[in-house]
This record gives sequence, C-alpha cells and structure tokens, in this order.
Amino acid sequence: MSGKVKRDLFVSVGALAFAVGLTTPALAAETDTPAPISESSVSAEDSASAAELSVEDTLTGLPDVGEDGGVGSLRCDNPYKTWMEITSKKAYHVPSWWNGTQFKDGPGGTMTVKVEKAGKISLSVTGGWEGETKFIVAKAKVKVDVNVAGEVGITVGHQYSRDVARGKYGHLQYGSWGYKVDWARYETSPDRCGKRKVRSGKATLPTTETGWRYWKTNS
Repeated sequence: MSGKVKRDLFVSVGALAFAVGLTTPALAAETDTPAPISESSVSAEDSASAAELSVEDTLTGLPDVGEDGGVGSLRCDNPYKTWMEITSKKAYHVPSWWNGTQFKDGPGGTMTVKVEKAGKISLSVTGGWEGETKFIVAKAKVKVDVNVAGEVGITVGHQYSRDVARGKYGHLQYGSWGYKVDWARYETSPDRCGKRKVRSGKATLPTTETGWRYWKTNS
C-alpha cells in the first residue's frame, strides 16, 4: 500500500471515529447499573473537564422544546449529549444528626460546647437515582461551590462559646455550611436545535466547611 493511500485511510478512519463520538447518544449513565453512594463515587475526580463544561454551557442556552418538540426536518449541528444543570441554589446549614452535636442552654449566661461524637454528614438527593449523584456533585462543584462534597467527616473537639441574651435560651447545632439546590438532567433534542428535560429534583449538599449554628428562643 502506498504512503498516500495509507494517509487517506488513516484520515478516513479518524473522521469516522470523530463523527461517531458526536452522533452517538450518551446513554452510559442511563443504562449502567446504579452504583451505591460512596465517598469515592463523588470525589473531586468526578469534576467535569473544562471542555465538557463549555459544551454543556452552550447546550444549556438552547431553547427547551418539551417532550414532543425537536422532531422534524430541521437539523442543527449541536452534539447529542445528556448533562446535569443546577437550576437554583440556597445556602443551608446541613446539621449533623447524632447526639453530642446539638445543645440548648439558658436562660441567659454563656454556652461553651464542643463536638463530643464523630460522624459523617452525607448529601441527600430526591428525584433521581443513585448513579446520578456524582454528576450532581460534580456540577455543583463548578456552579455552586468548589467545597461541595458527597460526604463530610466530623471529628471530635471543635469547641465554641456564645453569650445568650438575658431571658433567652440559646441553641447550638453543629453541621456543614452547605446548600439546598434544584437540579435537572437535560438531553439534546432529536433535531439537535433544542434541549429536553429528562427529569429533575432537589438535593441537600454539604461542604467541607463545618461549624456551629446559633439561634435563640423564648423557652
């Protein structure tokens, strides 16, 4: 085989592989058996690459065509892809649920407390399946806070003091300074000119930043 023929064949095969990569639906996340939630499944290694994020940002700007839209003779050159978006966020102190991390005292005076028992604070997700958790965390790391994590370990010892107003009762709760978010999973429409919402839900996400939250009551 001549050098020219070899080069032509190489280019043709490479072009075919590239075309398949663009046109084949990203169904792996839909068909794989969901993996249990674990620290490894939601680690920083799952953060999306800059190139992927650029494509997803472009696709997010496409019009939402709904369930029955995007079927017709019109065709656009956007790639077919499924992706996750964080559609809203709100700061939220994710509390630890076990004893030794919540205290009440009063009326008045000074509260001095410390974490008395170690444990872990984990994320919670509604509306999706466990295999999607890592994609929600990865997108939240970029769009919400780089400190977002699937699970945060709490150790014994963090001490804190707080004055309680006269006649009031003070409350101190340990936890993670995290977020409540709304998320949605999208896919490119069949004509690749719009996007479709596949499903959506809510999530409570801890971060690696932890501390005490204080509030007061009358009784």
